[in-house]
Amino acid sequence: METAVCGRLPLSPNTLFNPKPGDKQSLCKGQCPNRGILMAVSAAALGKGAGVLDRPVIERTTPGRESEFDLRKKKKTTPPFRVILHNDDYNKREYVVQVLMKVIPGMTLDNAVNIMQEAHYNGLSVVIICSQADAEEHCMQLRGNGLLSSIEPASGGC
Repeated sequence: METAVCGRLPLSPNTLFNPKPGDKQSLCKGQCPNRGILMAVSAAALGKGAGVLDRPVIERTTPGRESEFDLRKKKKTTPPFRVILHNDDYNKREYVVQVLMKVIPGMTLDNAVNIMQEAHYNGLSVVIICSQADAEEHCMQLRGNGLLSSIEPASGGC
């Protein structure tokens, strides 16, 4: 429903939102359901001078729900896990580098080469440290491409 506002209107919230029967300056017939919209219309309808609007009341839509800040504070972070690449005698070095770059997001060529060389010379290398769910996914993808890999908690060990 569109309403054109012509002429001057009183800015009293009682006059606008609770009109008297037969009042011709009212924007609504009866009780007004969209008070927030009418407050904006009434403020824009003034040509000269200023009026005082009542402070809007902000109601909580879901009683008992905590704010987003409180929810973030209570959210527990999962401990980090290491994805470990083990050396094998089956895969060529170039293939290992290609798989690392394909499976691990953000893996650069230099990092992939360094991880491959460390696994080749030391027997194993840490590929990435991430959440447990991501670590399990990366480990399964590396294994799916024929590489030997495992995961372990990042807090334990050397």
